[in-house]
Amino acid sequence: MLNLRKAVGRILTTKTVVPRATPAARSFHSSRVVNAVAGKVDGTAAGGFGQYAVVDHTYDAIVVGAGGAGLRAVVGLTEKGFKTACITKLFPTRSHTVAAQGGVNAALGNMGEDDWRYHAYDTVKGSDWLGDQDAIHYMCKEAINTVIELDHYGVPFSRTKEGKIYQRAFGGQSTKYGEGGQAYRCAAAADRTGHAILHTLYGQALRHNCTFFVEYFALDLIMEDGVCRGVVALCLEDGTIHRFRSHQTILATGGYGRAYFSATSAHTCTGDGNAMVTRAGLPLQDLEFVQFHPTGIYGAGCLITEGARGEGGFLLNGNGERFMARYAPTAKDLASRDVVSRSITVEVREGRGCGPQKDHCLLDISHLGAETINERLPGIAETAAIFAGVDVTKQPIPILPTVHYNMGGIPTNYLGEALTVGKDGNPDTVVPGLMAAGEAACVSVHGANRLGANSLLDIVVFGRACANRVGDILKPGTAHKPLPANAGEESIANIDKLRQANGSRRVADVRLAMQRVMQNNAAVYRTGATLKEGVKLIDETNQMLSDIKLDDRTMIWNSELVESIELQNLMTQAVQTMHAAEARKESRGAHAREDFPDRDDATWMKHTLTWLKTSGKDNGQVKIDYRPVHHKTLDESEMKSIPPKKRVY
Repeated sequence: MLNLRKAVGRILTTKTVVPRATPAARSFHSSRVVNAVAGKVDGTAAGGFGQYAVVDHTYDAIVVGAGGAGLRAVVGLTEKGFKTACITKLFPTRSHTVAAQGGVNAALGNMGEDDWRYHAYDTVKGSDWLGDQDAIHYMCKEAINTVIELDHYGVPFSRTKEGKIYQRAFGGQSTKYGEGGQAYRCAAAADRTGHAILHTLYGQALRHNCTFFVEYFALDLIMEDGVCRGVVALCLEDGTIHRFRSHQTILATGGYGRAYFSATSAHTCTGDGNAMVTRAGLPLQDLEFVQFHPTGIYGAGCLITEGARGEGGFLLNGNGERFMARYAPTAKDLASRDVVSRSITVEVREGRGCGPQKDHCLLDISHLGAETINERLPGIAETAAIFAGVDVTKQPIPILPTVHYNMGGIPTNYLGEALTVGKDGNPDTVVPGLMAAGEAACVSVHGANRLGANSLLDIVVFGRACANRVGDILKPGTAHKPLPANAGEESIANIDKLRQANGSRRVADVRLAMQRVMQNNAAVYRTGATLKEGVKLIDETNQMLSDIKLDDRTMIWNSELVESIELQNLMTQAVQTMHAAEARKESRGAHAREDFPDRDDATWMKHTLTWLKTSGKDNGQVKIDYRPVHHKTLDESEMKSIPPKKRVY
């Protein structure tokens, strides 16, 4: 066995490099420049560890991820004068926020009467009363100013004839606390709202002196006595290891949709931040709640926005019947996503599907006319033509529910601070130095089911909240203490182990096995038998990681190495998801169990916390605990708590 501590200890003697301040607003880190300064590390360490050059950096705050949540945090931090780094494995405008289509919710009232309290009511109801009402209060109240701020930043929202921001109908949205009919609350930039927001926020980030570490893969948190001190990252360009020391680390790394076989997520959505938290011995929350979007393109899985139904599109079964009235008599096609996904699944199961195999349904928007489609849904028309081969002005789109969003993630409070269970049993104990925002976080504003267009709202509201909280608790330029001498040791050991891996299984084969288990055993409908089998199968699949084989032993743009790390990250969440789902003996939101068809508030109105051992003799073991839902709002005089009731649309 290698003496890793001795070996890595010799490596971590490299010179600390502080990135040079640049007068230019566009500040990008170049690893070639740094390596020229740092020089080569002596290659004499045992086991070949000497080849891993390590470079140190120091910042007030670092943000991991450059999607909407990460960039909004970056903008807020740099505006407040913090020396900030943004670490991202993708160029910022390739982040998955760019794929969001429908819009962002805010009770602007541009298309009719609205109130942020109505929005909060819909969000609590949509969450199936698993959402924390203090966080929902905060998000829905802040939504109005947040969207106006985006408008001022330059987001090119669609406009009404009066010049106001255009707002469309979206699923699960109502006025007057569910009694006033459909709300028009979703502020949209045609059907490319995420694209518009991401590019605008990136432009804003470039106005300020943030250093972007582009195509740097964050590997692990640096933890010391329960405090997050920063992260370890791999530069994909040259294979150097980088240690980032910071007072505050904000994880904005997105979801883990690629744990499933069919998902609207990009292949880069591997839940890297969630896995980093797991390896640090901290819990994840509510992973059993996985949202299936009702309208993924049949066979391809590409997203067809809910905005298509918001503009007037409707679903059809194989008999040409508009079937949603059977399941949601009032909201029909604009019921919440979990309801619509289950309805489609039932239609297919009962033999009313479309096509030769009767295995999908249809979404028809042809009656909207070419002019409306080209103005409000141009991306959908293009996507349907490419991936389904249909002209949406004449033909319906074949659709089937597909994995779209993870309600669970890193538990945080509404300020963005990561939480754990303290030594005193306090389930709201803050993890010093660690924050999270966006799909990586579980605030929890989405509870058991996210409402459409609340995700783009979530990322900008809580990305900003993280920056504001850092501004409250930290002063720019605060002195740092040294990192532990062995910081990064385990990350380097894992990389070396993967590079030398010479087992019998390909990374792609193990990934496919994991995706098949998740797709088959943790689907739209679940049973005790399928979940119990799923726990067994996913645990067995997890053990396959020790038997993988890599052919590429290099460190320069080693995509096979990156995919193996991403597979490790996905697997940590797949295992916890399956175990958490098997343990929850009820149906709530996106977690629909046929053997427990009813919601059980007396027993199960609580958040699931899961811990996973990722090394040692207990490798693969899952621990499950629970924490209470926050039923009280931030200010009962401003917004009353919403008591649970039967959830119907």
